[in-house]
Amino acid sequence: MTGNASQGGRSFRGRRVFAPSDHRPLAAHIWIKEPGGFYVEPQWVDERLFDVEPFVGTIMDPACGTGRIIDAARAIGYQTIATDIVDRGYEHFDGIADFLCRDRRIANIVCNPPYFISREFALHALRLARRKVAMIWLMRRLNAARWLQSTPLAHVYLLTPRPSMPPGHVIAAGEKPGGGSQEFVWLVWERGHIGPPELHWLCRELREDESCESSA
Repeated sequence: MTGNASQGGRSFRGRRVFAPSDHRPLAAHIWIKEPGGFYVEPQWVDERLFDVEPFVGTIMDPACGTGRIIDAARAIGYQTIATDIVDRGYEHFDGIADFLCRDRRIANIVCNPPYFISREFALHALRLARRKVAMIWLMRRLNAARWLQSTPLAHVYLLTPRPSMPPGHVIAAGEKPGGGSQEFVWLVWERGHIGPPELHWLCRELREDESCESSA
């Protein structure tokens, strides 16, 4: 192989071989990592969950960020509690709180947890919730998460199309997210559930005469 750095690539047997950076998809986004684990899901991700998953009692989001989950829950009449470790200016914010230090029980917990402590969030939520826990989860982490087998995981909701979940500072800057490279799911635990979880699909757009699952 002979090098040819002047054109940003190399040649091999007379053929042009581009550097890896030349092949990056045009739609791909590479964002600066959010140190606090604050990433924002599209609103439809939350709305679709509440379309299909019923809850009884108050819903708490202990990592509410800018309030997208709480807004979706309030829109269909649920009583809510919105807290976070940082006040991000959400209109219905109920106060700063470290969720992992909370010991008061609540009916339901629904959130998009910081990914670097997602397991700790889930296990603590399962100790506190009297009815259900629902969390957005990175799909690639499921294979190794054998600890889930000992939890009352009732439903796994795949999301289609793949949602883009940029850091909060990207949304605050007014950028339009797109081109996400990670797959996400909703995990829903229900107290008293026994057996394996059921697999479902949640679609951004549904036809009135056809469910997402029947069209998958």
